[in-house]
Amino acid sequence: MLRRVNREIEDELPPLSAADAHARGAAEAVSSEDEAAPVRLPASLEEFLAGIGTRAFRFAELGLRNRDDALDAVQDAMMKMLAYRERPAAEWTPLFWSILRSRIIDVQRRRTFRLRWLMPAPEREESAIDWADDAPDPSRAHEGREAYGKLADALATLPARQREAFTLRVLEELDVATTARAMGCSEGAVKTHLSRAREALQRQLEDWR
Repeated sequence: MLRRVNREIEDELPPLSAADAHARGAAEAVSSEDEAAPVRLPASLEEFLAGIGTRAFRFAELGLRNRDDALDAVQDAMMKMLAYRERPAAEWTPLFWSILRSRIIDVQRRRTFRLRWLMPAPEREESAIDWADDAPDPSRAHEGREAYGKLADALATLPARQREAFTLRVLEELDVATTARAMGCSEGAVKTHLSRAREALQRQLEDWR
């Protein structure tokens, strides 16, 4: 089941025109505080993991700036989730994001340790994320790449907690309570991190929006 989910992550990323719409929607949401609408709970853990795989990959890639590391982090998080199959479905979302976030932090720490002794971070880790491009229209593909590139670059400049709060609340559309559980902090802290992230992103994306 995990191999199938991983293939979907690698092979079925949405075209950049869809990424463009999502990125623009996220930019518009920078100034909105609307709560997420209730969603249907998955019937099984397999359904949950299949539905969250691509979004989890993008979340990991924003934090790690490396596709292979992001895919490994998502796969590890999914493997750990198998131990929580008997938990109520309502607990899977904050639990998964908490596990994935911890895995991302572990990778970042190991990378930092290695780089202290070896060499500066590879130049590729500082470049914009190269999202898969399946759009048939070259102009739309360019616009989509530019749109998500701008959003990804802006998010990459934020402190980790602000980036996590914005990604989970706005891009993932989790409510405040679920985001707080995933980040391991209070709801008030989530709101503070999100407010600061919105202010920073508004400044960076004002001309583009």
